[in-house]
Amino acid sequence: MSDWKFCCGETITGAEDYFKEMSPAPSGSAVQIAASGPDSFQPTILYSILQTIHLAKKEILITTPYFVPDISFINALCIAVQTGLSVKILVSKTTDSKIVDAAANSYYAQLLRAGVEIFQYQKGFLHAKTMVTDSSLAMIGTANMDNRSFEFNFEVNAVIYDQTLARELRATFYNDLKESHGIDKESWLKRPWHQRLPEKLARLCSPVL
Repeated sequence: MSDWKFCCGETITGAEDYFKEMSPAPSGSAVQIAASGPDSFQPTILYSILQTIHLAKKEILITTPYFVPDISFINALCIAVQTGLSVKILVSKTTDSKIVDAAANSYYAQLLRAGVEIFQYQKGFLHAKTMVTDSSLAMIGTANMDNRSFEFNFEVNAVIYDQTLARELRATFYNDLKESHGIDKESWLKRPWHQRLPEKLARLCSPVL
């Protein structure tokens, strides 16, 4: 209904069948929905991610196929790890876009220097988009960790306050690390210029990737 109004400028009146009464959530858990898109006045999903990072006390685990963050995202992660948090990011080794892969690679050096651990999933194309903090909060949704998802695409994430689910997703994250290769900071920083130059050129396109 929201998409129809955005595209056609016509408001549809929903029937009662569209809004059936939902059963209550299990005791002790709650869910918030964060949605944003080209019709949003603010990047709600980005704000929810940044707030989740700022509230974390011990650990941040991020899984995403596309990682092309903006400066606020990078700074939040660097601040988190430099204040003693464990920050791990799991990405696909390769995706369906070479320019996105190159742009993503251009951000790794700064994060690795700060102490963020980055892992590349080797067993196929990783398509999950999740974040878990402190084994107590989980975020699952359609949004990649990139500017296109934050600003241009219609996306929706669920922020779930449930320790059981958060622990299950944390276990899944560490299980996926068994099929992944951790990027070595020293080796990454010593890569030759002809590898780094295309990545820096691709990074110029990052605001629309």
